[in-house]
Amino acid sequence: MTLPAKIAGVLLAIIFTASLFANFLAPNSYEEQFRDSAGAPPSQRFLLGTDELGRDRFSRLLYGSRVSLLLAPAGALLSTLLAGLIGGLAGYLGGRWERCLMMGTDLFLSLPWIFMLLAVRALLPLNVAAAVSVTITFFLLGCLGWAQAARVVRAATRELRDSAFLLQARGCGISGARLFWRHLLPNLRPVLAAQFLISIPVFILSEANLGLLGLGVSEPLPSWGSLMRELENYTAVLHSPWMLAPIVLLVAVVSCFQLVLRTEERVG
Repeated sequence: MTLPAKIAGVLLAIIFTASLFANFLAPNSYEEQFRDSAGAPPSQRFLLGTDELGRDRFSRLLYGSRVSLLLAPAGALLSTLLAGLIGGLAGYLGGRWERCLMMGTDLFLSLPWIFMLLAVRALLPLNVAAAVSVTITFFLLGCLGWAQAARVVRAATRELRDSAFLLQARGCGISGARLFWRHLLPNLRPVLAAQFLISIPVFILSEANLGLLGLGVSEPLPSWGSLMRELENYTAVLHSPWMLAPIVLLVAVVSCFQLVLRTEERVG
């Protein structure tokens, strides 16, 4: 692994750890309002100042990072499982089953799924509890983001389908279902792991897009997307550049992911 990739990995580990322990590191609650200090600049008490409601921006950034960084992998896991199931079955069964499953996959790929996500999320109630909105947002991400990975899994499955160890297992009388679950899928783990890692930054950016449009995680629970909605006020950003902290952290995390993934691809 190259030095930049190692540095990126260390930064990701630090950011993930800080977000995981937001309860202990944040000086204040993400929803606590200090009305006497609304719109305050950075200080020893408020490291990134406060928003217009008097909430500590640094604390909200820590809690928002936890939402985005811990639930994006959950959505990516769901997406990867769907891709493994659909792509694996398509490549393993072949024939009409493969054509039908790939037709559905191609349909998903032909549609801009980020706009599908926006449409589906917009149809849901906006005044739901924060925990429910988090679950809905990343569940939709997982359910709509599997198609591209499914094609990769299907290609890998077709290569394994006629391999020597599977032919030997089939010759020993192992049933088709057991062959798929016990022998084929475990050998797809490297492919599935790669698709999982690729999906995480994609889902982080997708949630940020939803949050910017007010369709992501609902208030008062913060996420990177909802925190960046403050950037709509261009004049306020010019006078308060510390408001850019969420987008700086978002760019840093996504860039670190890309450095690590590129290194893994070269090694692979």
